[in-house]
Amino acid sequence: MTSVLEPVAARYLARVRHVPPEPDGIVRAMPIVLRLERPPAARTEVLEAAAAAALALCLDPRSEPGGEWHEPVATWIENRIRKIARRARGAHWAAVEQLPGVTWTVGDAQARALVPGPVDDVPREVSRLQIGGTELAPDEPGAPAPGAPVIWVNAALGMTVGKAAAQVGHASMLYAAARGLSAVPSFAVRDAEPDHWAYLVEQESSVCVRDGGFTEVAPGTVTCLAVDP
Repeated sequence: MTSVLEPVAARYLARVRHVPPEPDGIVRAMPIVLRLERPPAARTEVLEAAAAAALALCLDPRSEPGGEWHEPVATWIENRIRKIARRARGAHWAAVEQLPGVTWTVGDAQARALVPGPVDDVPREVSRLQIGGTELAPDEPGAPAPGAPVIWVNAALGMTVGKAAAQVGHASMLYAAARGLSAVPSFAVRDAEPDHWAYLVEQESSVCVRDGGFTEVAPGTVTCLAVDP
């Protein structure tokens, strides 16, 4: 396992459901920028790109000990793994691509995970991007590809695309930490309706994401979960 994910793995194995506030009082987050041109890519592809990008940054050699990103990534992972999704297109997307991070492409969709840092000290190229108000129409992606781990989203919550993008990014990290992965798998993201969701939550092998409750949902809500192929 890439050592930068070890704190996440330890919390998962210990079934830690509440991570205390940052001891230094600095709130950190990983910005995830969703490329939404006109017309935008399909919702499912956008979420799959976001899930993979978040994990890809953590598994990047630059995030390992001795790498140029290790300190900010490790400091963020040791605390709360907050993520904030924003949207960009055109020149704004081109500007974001110049910032330290990893871009992941799925079909027509692209998402770029940026090196985490204090939420009140993000680059201007990021701060000018909108967070809320992004909605994409539901699509019909079909069955997941054979052998792909699936991140199921709790459809009953009606999360915005930005919120869902952050949550599937949590799921990909937790899944990789729990399974000891050193490479990014081809995650499938699908919505789970209430009956299927109730079944999935009961499975011991499901890797669940419980939200901190800062936006959209109540604290402790299981927003999505990842399951083996």
